[in-house]
Amino acid sequence: MFLKLLLSFMLMQHAASKNYEFVFEGFDSANMSLNGVAGITGDGLLKLTNRTSMAIGHAFYSQSLRFKNSSEGNVLSFSTTFVCAIVSEIPDFSGHGMAFVISPTKFIDHGTQPSQYLGLFNLTNDGLPSNRVLAVELDTTSNKEFNDIDNNHVGIDINSVKSNKSRPAAYYDNGNGGSLKSLNLSGGGLMKVWVEYNGEEKQLDVTLSPADIPRPTRPLLSSSVDLSPVFREHMYVGFSSSTGTLAVLHYVLGWSFRVNGQASELELSRLPSLPRPAAASEPSDRTTIIGVLSITVFVVFVFIVGAVALVLRRIKYAEILEDWEQEYGPHRFSFKDLFRATKGFKEKELLGSGGFGKVYRGVLPSSHVEVAVKKISHGSKQGMKEFVAEIVSLGRLRHRNLVQLLGYCRRKGELLLVYDYMFNGSLDRFLFGHKAILSWSQRFRIIKGVASGLLYLHEEWEQIVLHRDIKASNVLLDREFNGRLGDFGLARLYDHGSDPQTTFVVGTLGYIAPELTTTGKATTSTDVFAFGAFLLEVTCGRRPILLLEGSTDGERLVDWVIQCWKKGSILDARDPVLGNEYVKEELELVMKLGLLCSHHTSAARPSMRQVMQVLDGDATLPEANLAGVILSATHSETSYLSYPSNPYRAFPNSTISVEESLLSGGR
Repeated sequence: MFLKLLLSFMLMQHAASKNYEFVFEGFDSANMSLNGVAGITGDGLLKLTNRTSMAIGHAFYSQSLRFKNSSEGNVLSFSTTFVCAIVSEIPDFSGHGMAFVISPTKFIDHGTQPSQYLGLFNLTNDGLPSNRVLAVELDTTSNKEFNDIDNNHVGIDINSVKSNKSRPAAYYDNGNGGSLKSLNLSGGGLMKVWVEYNGEEKQLDVTLSPADIPRPTRPLLSSSVDLSPVFREHMYVGFSSSTGTLAVLHYVLGWSFRVNGQASELELSRLPSLPRPAAASEPSDRTTIIGVLSITVFVVFVFIVGAVALVLRRIKYAEILEDWEQEYGPHRFSFKDLFRATKGFKEKELLGSGGFGKVYRGVLPSSHVEVAVKKISHGSKQGMKEFVAEIVSLGRLRHRNLVQLLGYCRRKGELLLVYDYMFNGSLDRFLFGHKAILSWSQRFRIIKGVASGLLYLHEEWEQIVLHRDIKASNVLLDREFNGRLGDFGLARLYDHGSDPQTTFVVGTLGYIAPELTTTGKATTSTDVFAFGAFLLEVTCGRRPILLLEGSTDGERLVDWVIQCWKKGSILDARDPVLGNEYVKEELELVMKLGLLCSHHTSAARPSMRQVMQVLDGDATLPEANLAGVILSATHSETSYLSYPSNPYRAFPNSTISVEESLLSGGR
């Protein structure tokens, strides 16, 4: 009996530690589970994404593999190699890349997001140890929020798209003294990738090269990492990819994988070929159409009715498309898609309206992604080309505290801007409306989030972005009440180190810095001034200009807070609905920081980097500048309600319209 048990145990151990291998030279008969837009072409290509924007593609080997001999054991050695290609249809532009993935699930329903999350995680679960995911990313977009090193790199990710280790995409050339040569991931060429884990030494190596050269002897990435706390006993292996506003094709031509051994090499000659670029469609054969129409009068009648319907349909969905817009194709939405997404711009889909136009909720028919569609009237072509160019540039902004501008559409006298949809709407509805009360901890997190997003706009992106309309109504809240700065309709871009140009004064009264009325020049400091008004707005639960009863005149919120401070009770200015449920030190800090950002002299205002340092507790408020706030409030004669030339004096919360400021020569 003992011998039988011993023999059975030995057989089980042998079965658990046996080499498991599969090789796919094409995927036409592969045992794969597909999800999202992933599919297998008739030629046997695994196509992770198609031309759908904001989409996810998952492709996993259908069976789970055993990576441990027991649930508490060490991860076994494994090896994989695959041949892939990332094909961008627009030169010098790419999407977000793809990843080889080992996961406890096949991602059939994982709440994942497209774009910068690569179909792996989402805003709330990124970085959680419970994900138990290893990914090797081929990343073709630089996302500062994830500390990406550039827009063409390879990274080792554990439970997060923030790479544990990454390097610019390259390979060591065996035939040239082992020199390092760069490799363009999204150039459309075939690439071969090797991922190997040594279970005894606990080392993960990643190697890549063009597919037509021998394997480099030296890996690009080597990382000492113990995967045992990450992996479960059984895991799934596969690929994940996603698109953003720019649709890019991600292909896998062949794949081999092995546990406890070296994966088999792939021969290019036995793999399917990449498809050729799609040729322009041929014009319809009019002779055939005429021949068919001549068969019966009935067919002629049907054709006429159909043609009339088609003309009416084209009129219904007609939009403006000029030659210069061809280069912005991936950022341009068709009016038909937006019409369907918003159910014909029905009133029940209306999210809000004002001087800027109307905003509708929509669900894109192709990707089922929720969006917000803003309709703005415009009657002039002046500056439109430059305006659209800036929209496309702003569409490349990537930060967790910014509402992403996905693209645009032009139709007759309308400009339609498409944004991420924010579930909880605008912040001002919670501050001044009848929504649930926001706690102080929620408000403080929102403030820090908006500050982080504004720092990214001012200093961390490739250009300087001036928002020019920072206020509570332009801060939107997602499902978790994270604050995201939105509405870039008044934004301006200029290069780092250059001088911003004079333009018309735009923005919302109460948030406009004093120097704007004299110089007409928006700067990062004028954005900081508006941010200061925003800080007081959130902490006090009051708008920047307090209207006096029975009058169009009023008092500035900043003056009222200063009066409370001079009396030694600055906390009396807090939002009454907070009661005593707040952190005294944080609330006082934010109020004083709001006053400092609202300083009459622009040079005395902090930069957004200094603001973040104060909010994070890494710096203290400069007492000398704070003292200057009181002096400037006492002696300044440039209160916003005393601008005699201001035609909007009686409307302290009005915003100068987009078409007036942007589309009529104001840029």
